[in-house]
Amino acid sequence: MLEQIKVVALEQAVAAPLCTRRLAQAGAEIIKIERPEGDFARFYDSAVVGESTYFVWLNAGKKSVVLDLRSDRDLAALKKLIQSADVLVQNLKPGALAKLGIDLAEVHEQRPDFISVSISGFSPDGPGHERKAYDLLMQAESGLADITGSPHAPGRVGVSIVDIATGMFAYEAVLGALIQRGNTGVGAAIAVSLFDAVAEMLAVPYLLQRYGGGAPQRVGLAHPGICPYGVFVSADEQYFVLSIQNEREWQQLCRVGLDSGEMLEDPRCQGNETRVANREFVDGALQQSFAELTYAVISQRLTAADVAFAPLNPVSALLNHGDFHTESVRVQDQTIELPRVPGLPVSERFSPRVPELGADTEAVMQSLAADV
Repeated sequence: MLEQIKVVALEQAVAAPLCTRRLAQAGAEIIKIERPEGDFARFYDSAVVGESTYFVWLNAGKKSVVLDLRSDRDLAALKKLIQSADVLVQNLKPGALAKLGIDLAEVHEQRPDFISVSISGFSPDGPGHERKAYDLLMQAESGLADITGSPHAPGRVGVSIVDIATGMFAYEAVLGALIQRGNTGVGAAIAVSLFDAVAEMLAVPYLLQRYGGGAPQRVGLAHPGICPYGVFVSADEQYFVLSIQNEREWQQLCRVGLDSGEMLEDPRCQGNETRVANREFVDGALQQSFAELTYAVISQRLTAADVAFAPLNPVSALLNHGDFHTESVRVQDQTIELPRVPGLPVSERFSPRVPELGADTEAVMQSLAADV
């Protein structure tokens, strides 16, 4: 989709590299600028053939160019690369580009078709813009951690969810800007912040807090506003999650799944709001029924009732799950399987190799010299 699009990436960690990884998979040429010591995400761990899990996940198909921006020569090369790029994606500390003598407003003025994406912890139009910000800090400060976890303690979402959302919002914004440029010839200066990303994900709790009776409480794997919705366990000790979304499903659960009409008639179970208010009774009664059945029987009955349920699996179960799909990338001299990106046709030009530090520096510098 994005062949002939050249992207310069001044990136590190997760959010910006995720954005440019998507752009690479869509066919864009990604020139990843790294400091001499490399993107610090290269060194988070060494679990994948000696390479970092984060770096392998986010950087296949990019070109790695090492520039020491304290050097006049390398700084001049960076400026030339930016001038030649369709898109710049950067998540340096706010103000870092200006200290290097790079004025994005000036680049946009000189090149109306230029697209820049600046990723930061907080938006430029807020007081926190200069602050450092990382995923867990954003989960904590936004209130996400306060509604995540058990009733006894807040919790962290088990992946870098704020970084991931920020990278996806940035990718979406680049695609929109490219469409706009195709229609009008005019690019865009885009700002995406981690805090705005997590705030958008918190829209429902925010609306409940501002206009309803208050934000939802922590309920673990239950749902604060739906019942039954949570974890149950079978006679053979298989934990599973059950989710009932409407009254038709509730009736099907009682009639077909449990072969019980008593709960249908019980006044504590009449409608979702009533069940939520009587969650302890509803969940207890369901658990009592499930405790007498093996998971195989429960699975058969819930499938027949056409209600949603799923086993509570460890991550290890993902490896052999029938619906898990992967795509291959090269790390050094080995092939590594990554989860397949949904909905994105991979460009035939996409070269799924995780670059070694500085692997493309010489070739890119020679191409710059040739353009003089």
